[in-house]
Amino acid sequence: MGLEQTNHLTTPIARFFADGVHGTIAGYLARTAKSLHWDELPPTLVSTALQNGEGRLARGGALAVTTGIYTGRSVKDKFIVRDAATGPKVWWDNNQGLDPAQFELLLADMLAHAEGRVLHAQHLEAGADPAHKLAVDVYCETAWHALFIRNLLIRPEGPAAGLPVTILHLPSFSANPARHGTRTGTVIALDMERRVVLIGGTAYAGEIKKSVFSLFNYLAPAAGVLPMHCSANIGRNGDTALFFGLSGTGKTTLSNDPERPLIGDDEHGWTETGVFNLEGGCYAKTVKLSASAEPEIFAATQQFGTVLENLNLDDRLMPLYDDISLTENTRAAYPLETLPVVAPGGVGGIPKTVVFLTADAFGVLPPIARLTPEQAAYHFLSGYTAKVAGTERGVTEPVATFSACFGAPFMPLHPSIYGRLLEARLEASGARVYLINTGWTGGGYGVGKRIDIATTRRLLAAALSGELDGAQMRIEPLFGMAVPLRVEGVAPQALDPRANWADAAAYDLMAEKLKAMFAENFRKFEPAATAAQ
Repeated sequence: MGLEQTNHLTTPIARFFADGVHGTIAGYLARTAKSLHWDELPPTLVSTALQNGEGRLARGGALAVTTGIYTGRSVKDKFIVRDAATGPKVWWDNNQGLDPAQFELLLADMLAHAEGRVLHAQHLEAGADPAHKLAVDVYCETAWHALFIRNLLIRPEGPAAGLPVTILHLPSFSANPARHGTRTGTVIALDMERRVVLIGGTAYAGEIKKSVFSLFNYLAPAAGVLPMHCSANIGRNGDTALFFGLSGTGKTTLSNDPERPLIGDDEHGWTETGVFNLEGGCYAKTVKLSASAEPEIFAATQQFGTVLENLNLDDRLMPLYDDISLTENTRAAYPLETLPVVAPGGVGGIPKTVVFLTADAFGVLPPIARLTPEQAAYHFLSGYTAKVAGTERGVTEPVATFSACFGAPFMPLHPSIYGRLLEARLEASGARVYLINTGWTGGGYGVGKRIDIATTRRLLAAALSGELDGAQMRIEPLFGMAVPLRVEGVAPQALDPRANWADAAAYDLMAEKLKAMFAENFRKFEPAATAAQ
C-alpha cells in the first residue's frame, strides 16, 4: 500500500492536508489504495489499458474503448449538494438537490470502495487564464479514463495552480438510493462550495469533463467571468470569434478552420480583457466523420493517445465512423496540440464576432441574420435548435429543442445571470452578433433540403471578415432580425427562406408556430429573465 510517484509533477501529500477536504480525500486514498499512480504519460496509460483489457489499439494508435450501458450523460442522476450557500443561488428548476449528510455518506462509501484498488490519478488544470485557474485532481480506477481526462484538461508543466478541485471517478461503485439520496445506482454528485465531484455507476467519460464545466459555471460569474458553452478561434488579424450551438449545429466543424487557429472547441470564459479556453483538448463527435469534410478532426482520431469512445473497429482495426450500433454519440478525445492550427496559450482577445448556430428543421429561419444586443440576449437564453423526431418510420415532424445559454444541463445558476453577463460583454466589446441557420430551407425536414456546407461557410466568412457590416439589410418579420439582401457568392433567393417555399402561406403558418414555441419556452424565465431580454 502507499503512493507510487511516477514523475516530478507529483504534489506532496502534505499540501493536500492543508486543503481541507481535498487533503482528506488524497490522504485516505494514498494510505488505502493498493497503488496510486500519479501523472502517468500516454504511453504508460495506453499500455496499462491494453494489459487490463480496457480497450483495443486502433490502426494509427488511438485507444478504442466502450462505455457499457451508458453511452451519454445521465442527466437525471446528476445532483448538486443543497446547503446554506447553494440553496439561494442554484437554479433548482433545472438541477436536483442532494442533502449534505447524504453526500458525506456517499463520499465515505466511495472512499471505502476504493480501498485496495489500483488507482490512476492526474494533476491537471482548467482555465488557460492564470487569474481563473482550477487545480483539478482526478482519481480514476481505469487507465483509459485517466488518459481521457489528461487529453481533455490542461496539462501543467509544473505543479497545478488554482482553486483545488477533486474528482473521484469509480464506475464500479453503485450508489444506494435509500442511503445516498440518489435515483439509481448511478450518481454524479457535485459539492459546489467545496469543489468535490463524485461519479459512480457510469463509465461514460464525458461525465468527468462536464462536471468541471459545471463547477466553472457556478464559480465564474462571481469573478465577473462569463462561462460559455462555445468554440472559439482567431483570425489572421487577431480577431476572436465565438461559436455557440447545440449538438448537430456545426459548432465544432465550423470553428475548425485552417485559416483561423482554434482556441478551443467547447468551453470558454469571457473576461473584460478577452477569452480563454477552459480545456486543453477536444471531445469531438465522430458519427459520419469523413476526411474530406473534417480533415483535421479525422486525422486526430487516428493519432496515438487519442481515446475513441464507443467507435467500433473493422477487421483492419480501422474506426467505423458510420457504425452507430453502440450509439450515435461516438466521440474522440485528443489534446489540442494534435490539431495542426491552434492558438498559443489557449487565449484570445475580446471577441469581434459572436455566432449563434442553429439547425432549424422547420425551414423557417434565414441562413444568416444580424442580431441587436437585445435580440442576442433573447436567443442566448432560448438556446434553440431543432431535431428530427426519433427514428420511427413515417415520423418527419421536427422537434424544437431549447437549451438555455446553449448548455442548460451544465448551468447551475439561473440563465438570466449568464444573460446579463453576455449583454455586458457585448455592450463593452461592440461585437457583431449573427444567427446562422445550418438547418433546412425550402420547407421543413422531409420537404425542404439541408443548407449546404459551402453556403454556410461563405456566409460565415462574410460575417467574420466584416463584409456584412455595411450590407443593405431587410428586417424579417418573425423576430425582427436584419437579413442581408446580398452576399457575394450566394444566390439572393437563398437568403430569404419564405421565397424558397413552394407555398408561402404554409411558410407563414410554420413561422408563427415556431415563434409561439419560442414565446412559450421563454415564459419559464420570467420575471428574472426580463432584465436580460
